[in-house]
Amino acid sequence: MASIIINKAVSEDLEIIQNLGIQTFSETFSADNSEEAMKKYLEESFNTEKIKSELNNPDSQFYIAWEEDEPVGYLKVNSGKAQTELQDEKSLEIERIYVKKSHHGKKVGQLLYDQAVETAGNLNKSYLWLGVWEENLRALHFYKKNGFVEFDKHIFRLGEEEQTDLMMKKILD
Repeated sequence: MASIIINKAVSEDLEIIQNLGIQTFSETFSADNSEEAMKKYLEESFNTEKIKSELNNPDSQFYIAWEEDEPVGYLKVNSGKAQTELQDEKSLEIERIYVKKSHHGKKVGQLLYDQAVETAGNLNKSYLWLGVWEENLRALHFYKKNGFVEFDKHIFRLGEEEQTDLMMKKILD
């Protein structure tokens, strides 16, 4: 495997983020959700206007993992009012770490996570937090391995379905 490079995304990367988002979310969740629910969620979450708005939000940052000239994963972090819930000035939310299935187990997720930690440090944040589906055992294991602990739960809507996300946080040194 060629080395993985992490670059901060810019507005010109909109289509790359959009395509990566659709592909990786589908690969991760389509087996466990109805086609209708997936279609609705993907249309709402990855339409051009929504991604453009997120890329232009000064409180959100995207990073793309590249293997040579192929995007293989991405990270989205939020601070301030861009955070989906807590909106604590001392925290940075990891909203998304998604990696193409072809690159699972190749440390791409760890590199993206390390970028989130570095970003939190650069922004003088005290802790990271995120929500992860309680049935996404792969992701739960990954976050626990990286020192996250559960502190709450919330409901995540996928189409008409309500799913439980575990809220997890990690205090930074």
